[in-house]
Amino acid sequence: QIYNMLSKALKKTFQMASSRCFASAAPANLEMDFAEVPNTEELILKEPEKKRKLNMCTALNEAMDLALAKDSETLIFGEDVKFGGVFRATVGLNQKYGTDRVFNCPLSEQGVIGFAVGLAADGSRPVAEIQFADYIFPAFDQIVNEAAKFRYRTGDNFNVGGLTIRGSYGAVGHGGHYHSQSPEAYFAHTPGLTVVVPRSPIQAKGLLLASIFSPDPVIFFEPKILYRIAEEEVPEEYYELPLRKAEVMQEGKDVTIVGFGTLTRQMKMAAKMAEEKGISCELIDLRTIYPYDFDTIEKSIKKTGRLIITHEAPITNGIGAEIATKATEKCFLHMECPPKRVCGYDTPFPFVHEAVYLPNRVRLFDAILESVNYQSAQIKRKDYQ
Repeated sequence: QIYNMLSKALKKTFQMASSRCFASAAPANLEMDFAEVPNTEELILKEPEKKRKLNMCTALNEAMDLALAKDSETLIFGEDVKFGGVFRATVGLNQKYGTDRVFNCPLSEQGVIGFAVGLAADGSRPVAEIQFADYIFPAFDQIVNEAAKFRYRTGDNFNVGGLTIRGSYGAVGHGGHYHSQSPEAYFAHTPGLTVVVPRSPIQAKGLLLASIFSPDPVIFFEPKILYRIAEEEVPEEYYELPLRKAEVMQEGKDVTIVGFGTLTRQMKMAAKMAEEKGISCELIDLRTIYPYDFDTIEKSIKKTGRLIITHEAPITNGIGAEIATKATEKCFLHMECPPKRVCGYDTPFPFVHEAVYLPNRVRLFDAILESVNYQSAQIKRKDYQ
């Protein structure tokens, strides 16, 4: 019976996605350069000329190297971390800092995070790795009931602010339902936690360093599909990027699009498609999923009058629903149309149908057109009735 229910749900998803995926046009090959330059308004570098080309994985490795060098209480551990991990993000750190500071743990996510909570409560700065975010759930109780509430339940006498939990998350092209999930919404419902997702190597390095030295426990989800394909010139020196602060990646006047992680690339491509139609899109990278920066979003909505939110996770009760609701509460009289969400569907993450499950530039472009044409569509509907 369960199998039949899931089969029907996936069939419905495929039908919905197929009809919507290419509603506007077949996806064209777009020549896009996703490399970025540091935002000098938020990042003051002592030696900005010193930088080197890194992918996201090596940028994260460099951030952990700097954190280990800066504070002797910094510890890095998890499954297979000693030899570099399945994605090689910690390669070389054990040889440089020794097994007392960079080491393997048993295959027990609950044990890894429980151990990390205890270390952080004792004054250490643990960076615990969950190899795949899909397997973070055995540690759910330790995260939401212990780490998130430690400061509150001790009346601020103790805290685990030194705790950072790294996890590779999101679609990768061949991961299926156990290696592709986006579980950020589960943790974005928990006061006491900070949830962060970077979009690029520059962002990954600065946000991870800020997370490690944050006074609050942080869950740091890394888009694993970007580990190797995202490359740019990254400053060599130590730097942090602000947590709980969204970034306007591109200014525009017609539509606001909010997203994070891998989907910022789809946002850029959709914005380029819209630009060819004379539509100007403002793109916002949320960066910190919780507590999120609504001030930046509100300012943008009051300028454009339209809002689209996108994420890989299923649409129901995702972070997009929260942002859409708050936008309606705070910006209703400034909006030209209802907020739209371009997200994953409400099914387990499919293996064969990943391409139609995921939000892409064409689905976003459809949402852009529907948003800017909303008033004329409503007038036509009224005339027809």
